[in-house]
Amino acid sequence: MRIPDIIAAKRDGKELSSKEIKGIVSGYAWGEVPDYQMSAFLMAVYIRGLSFAETSALTQAMVESGTVLNLDSITGTKVDKHSTGGVGDKTTLVVVPMLAACGLKVAKMSGRGLGFTGGTLDKLESIPGFNTALDVDRFISQVSRIGAAITGQTHGIVPADKKIYALRDVTATVESIPLIAASVMSKKIACGSDVILLDVKVGSGAFVHSIEQARELAQTMIVIGTAFGRKVSAAITDMNQPLGRAVGNALEAAEAIETLKGGGPSDLRELCVELSALMLYIAGQYTDLEDARNASISALASGSALAKFIEIINAQDGDPRVIDDPNILLQAAIVHEVKSATSGYVKAIDCARIGTAASILGAGRERKEDTIDPAVGLVVMKKLGDAVEVGEVLALIYANDPQTIPSASSAILEAYQIGELAQVPPLIYEVIH
Repeated sequence: MRIPDIIAAKRDGKELSSKEIKGIVSGYAWGEVPDYQMSAFLMAVYIRGLSFAETSALTQAMVESGTVLNLDSITGTKVDKHSTGGVGDKTTLVVVPMLAACGLKVAKMSGRGLGFTGGTLDKLESIPGFNTALDVDRFISQVSRIGAAITGQTHGIVPADKKIYALRDVTATVESIPLIAASVMSKKIACGSDVILLDVKVGSGAFVHSIEQARELAQTMIVIGTAFGRKVSAAITDMNQPLGRAVGNALEAAEAIETLKGGGPSDLRELCVELSALMLYIAGQYTDLEDARNASISALASGSALAKFIEIINAQDGDPRVIDDPNILLQAAIVHEVKSATSGYVKAIDCARIGTAASILGAGRERKEDTIDPAVGLVVMKKLGDAVEVGEVLALIYANDPQTIPSASSAILEAYQIGELAQVPPLIYEVIH
C-alpha cells in the first residue's frame, strides 16, 4: 500500500477502502507520512469528497490513533457540546457552567481557532493563569468533583486529528463536510461522553453556507455518533452575523462573563438558553423541553451558572477576580471607531470579513505567524435590522498595533451592507435528533 497510490485514487474520484484510509491516517500520526503527502490527500478529499463509508472509516482511523477516555468512574450523565465554529461564538464558556449547574457532568475537550473562527481554548486562556492542558486524571477528577472541565486535546486523544486539524488550517482544506464531520466526531467519541449536542453553524461566518450543507453535516455526524453507541442531536444555528457583539479572545471572555451574570447580548443569551435546554432534554434530565428551558433560565437568573464558572476557573488555576473586574483580562491600548458613510438599515453582514478583520488585528506586525494577540479584536455596535445614520459607529476596534487599523477598518466597512430593512434570520433553523 503506497501512499502516492492512495492520493492518486482519491484525486481520481475513486472510493478508498477502510484499510487504505487507516494506512494514511495512522502513518501520518506516527510520522511515517510527511506533511506534503497528507496535504495532497486532504486537498484531494476537499475536491472529490468522501462517501459516508469513507467518512466513517476516517473517523474510526482517527479514534484508533489514540486512546478512548473511560468516564465510568464519573457518576451521572456525561455530556459533551460542540460547535462547528463561528465568528463571536463563545457559547461553550456559558453553556458548560449552565449544564453543570443543572446537574449534568460536562467533560469538554475543546480546540483552538481554525480559519477565521476563534477557539474556546484561546478565549479561556485570556483569563490569567487559566490552565487548558489538564492531564486525563485531573480532567476526570474535576468533572467528578465539580461537574465540568474544559481542556485541550491531550497527546493521547485522537493524535491523528490534532495533526490533521492544524494542517487543514494552513492548506485551505477547512471547509470540507467529511473532514469536519470526522474531526468533530472522532474527538467526541474518544472523549467518552454518553450524550453529544452539536451546534452546527450556517451562514457567511460558518464553514457551511447553506441549510442543505448544514443538514448534511449534522446528519452525517449524528449517524457516525449513533454507530459508535452515542446519543447525538444537532441544532442548526445562524451565523450570518457575529454571535453577540464581541469578536476577539479577551473581549469574548468578558462578554461570556456578562452573560453568566444575567446580562450580555440578547442573541447570545437566548442561544445559550436554548442549547442548554436541548441538552437537558436529550440527556433525559427533563422530559419536557419547556421545563428544561425554565431550568436553564433559572441557572442564569439565580447565579448558579456563574458560581459554577467560578469553580471551573479556580479548579483550572485561573484568576477568579475577572468575574468582578474585567480589566484583569488583557487590555488593548487603542480603541478606534469605524463609522458608517451611509444611512439606512443593516441589510447584511459578511461575517467572514468580520473574522478577517479580527485576524488582522490579532496578528499585528511584531507577532509570530502562529500567535494571536488575545487582547485585540472588535465589538460590533450595529447588527442585522438596526437603523444606521451617517457617522454612526458600526464597530469599535481594539488594537495594539496602529498599523493594523486601516486594513481592519476596511474589512469591517466591506462587511456591512446598508440598505432597506431586511428580514433578520432566526437563531435556530431546526433541530435534528
